[in-house]
Order: sequence, then structure tokens, then C-alpha cells
Amino acid sequence: MGAGTVIRSHRPSSASLLRGFDLPLLVVVVVLIVFGVIMLFSSSWDFSFNAYGDAMHMFNRQIIWLGLGAVLAAVLAFIDYHVWRKLVVYAMAGTILLLIAVLLMNEIRLGAKRAFFEGSVQPSELAKLVSVLYLGVWLYAKRQHLHDLSFGLIPLGVILGIVGGLIYQQPDLSAAATVFLLGGLLFFLAGGDLKQIGVLLLVALLAAWLVASVSVTGRERVGDFLAGIKDPLQASYHVRRSFEAIVHGGWFGVGLGQSRAKLTGLPVPPTDSVFAVVAEELGLFGAIALVGMYGILVWRGLVIARRAPDMLGTLLASGLAIWIGMEALINMTVMVGLLPFAGNALPFISAGGSNLVAILAALGIVFNISRQTGEGTISDEEWRSYGAVVDLRWWNRRRGIPRARRLPRIDR
Repeated sequence: MGAGTVIRSHRPSSASLLRGFDLPLLVVVVVLIVFGVIMLFSSSWDFSFNAYGDAMHMFNRQIIWLGLGAVLAAVLAFIDYHVWRKLVVYAMAGTILLLIAVLLMNEIRLGAKRAFFEGSVQPSELAKLVSVLYLGVWLYAKRQHLHDLSFGLIPLGVILGIVGGLIYQQPDLSAAATVFLLGGLLFFLAGGDLKQIGVLLLVALLAAWLVASVSVTGRERVGDFLAGIKDPLQASYHVRRSFEAIVHGGWFGVGLGQSRAKLTGLPVPPTDSVFAVVAEELGLFGAIALVGMYGILVWRGLVIARRAPDMLGTLLASGLAIWIGMEALINMTVMVGLLPFAGNALPFISAGGSNLVAILAALGIVFNISRQTGEGTISDEEWRSYGAVVDLRWWNRRRGIPRARRLPRIDR
């Protein structure tokens, strides 16, 4: 080599690795992870000691799951999301087999058959993620036929019915309801006809009424919810203890680690009730800040969806972001008595490896979509077709909505 030769390293720099990542979303995810680890330790040490004889048991297990989820998210962020068009059928088939297996294994915990390995792995959490991926790919492939009943509403109902029905048998009512809500949402975003969506809502309401009527658990939860709406003092024990924690926390909280409710009977403070611990220790301002972080996460997910290279990216990014926001919203509203008790985890905060890994995997896919913003040759035209359907649904007074014309196939 000559004296003036410059040797360049081919190792990717940190800047090149982060190129295309949505930085506001990345920052809020890191903040939520750190916040979640701190709050989990605060809320779990007493419960963990009483349940497992080790105050660090739940915290240590959560750190392991966090590491696994972070690695999975990093890998998925660099895998083209279009690969799910080939893999999603196998992923859905595997998920259905796991949902069947958890029923056959008959490992009963707290009156339900939801998990493997002493409660460590819950297939219903995986089912929520895979349902969004499967429906996104399916609706994208069938986007030209969504207004035909045989190609639109009926197959969607069959897909959701199989997954939701298996989850309901565990029983996990909240997870089953989440799957149905996500299906309806994605059908709406894909440009489903208003009449079809109306029928879908009526069917969902009928199903919810049947569940509440037939299921003993459903009747109890709805009864407690209605009683609590009329008089908070008549709400379920769980909600009343949550109210006590929130009131005790006041505006600024009693201090990190100083919660009284977690030591005096608040049910499962590291999981379902962790939001009550947050409100007691950090006060109303801390709770509002947490709500704001979830709001930023959903907002950035929708921004990524709007800028996605194609309609598939739009459906996946919006569906995954709204799913995470929905999980958080349900958990928090249940704790303040605005919804019947559901049992949804609070993303990033509640103890539970399955939910944490599924959430991080979803965010990895969203980050991959953000990295591909602006790529592709059909993105503008396809997005205009998609956006026209959504906009005209609200503003166009004509009875019919023109379908998007078929675009030439582009191999990626």
C-alpha cells in the first residue's frame, strides 16, 4: 500500500444502524422500559417474597424476559416486514396449536388454563400479536374484494372466531375481546364498507352480551362494574382498593417505594394493579405522565403508518401501535372503575414475560416499517387509494365508495 492509502472500516457505525428509526418512538420506548423496571421492583418485592420466598424473584425473571424481548425487537427491526406475507400463515397455525395445547395441558392457575411452564408463557399474548399480523396481511391481499360479503366479513369472522373462541375457552375474556376489537379496527382501516362494519359491531355486541349472560365470571364482573358506576363504594373489592391507593397518592404521590396499598391487600400489585401503585407512589401527575407516554407511542406509530411505503405497512404499524395503546387504556380504565375488570397487562410495567416480549416484538416490526419510509415505487399511488377510501367514508355523501383500482404487482 502507498503511504497515502486510507484504510476504511466496513463496520457499520451506530449512526448507520439507527438510520431510519423513529427517534421519538425509540426514546419513549426506552423511557417506558426504564420506568417499568423501576415500578415493577417497587410493586413486586413484597408480593414476590410472600409468593415465592424471594423478594427479587419476579424482578429477576422480568429482566430476563426484557433481555429476550429486546433482542427479538432488534432482530425484527432489521427484517423486512414484507416477509410476513410468506410466514404469517405458519405463525397463525402455530399460534392456534399453542392455544389448543394450553387447553389440553390443563395447567390451572387462578382458575384458568392460560399458560405453560408454571405461568411463564401465555399463548394468548402471542395470539394478539399474530392476529394483527395475519389480519393485516390478509386484508392487504383481499383489499380489492373487501366490499364483497363472501370475501370480506364472513372470512374475517371465521378467522377471529377461531382465535377468539380458543382464547375464551381458557377463559381469558379480555384477550378474546381484544382480538375481536383489533379485527374490526383493521377491517375499518383497510377500507371496509360501513354497512359491513355496522354488522360486525352488532355481532360483537351480541357476542359480548352472550358472554356476560352465560359466563359466571362475566356476570360477576359486569355486575360489579354497574354497581360501581352507581356508587363507587359498591364496586368490586379490587377497584375499591385501587381507589384507596389513588386517593392516598394525591397529586404528587407518597414517594417511590412507599405505597401502602401494595402491603395491605391490593390484589396482585405487580400485574393487574400496578397502575394503582404508580398513582399512589407518584401521584396524579405521575399517572398523567404515564398516560402521556402511551399517547406519544400511539401517535408515533400512526405517523409511521401514514408514511409507510405501502398499505401493508400502514395496516401493520397502525394495528400494532393501537393494540399497545388499547392494552394500556383497558388496564388503566379498569383500575379507576370505568370498564368491567378485564385483566389486561399494563405494557412495559406489569410483570409478565409473554406480554413484554410480544409488545417488544411488535415494536421491532414498527421500527422496521419506519426504516423503510420512502422506499418503493407504488407507495404514493397506493396510499392515495387507501386514504381516499377512509376520507370518503366520512365525507362523501354518495351511497357507494369507489374501490381502489388494482395496481401492478411489484416484487420486492
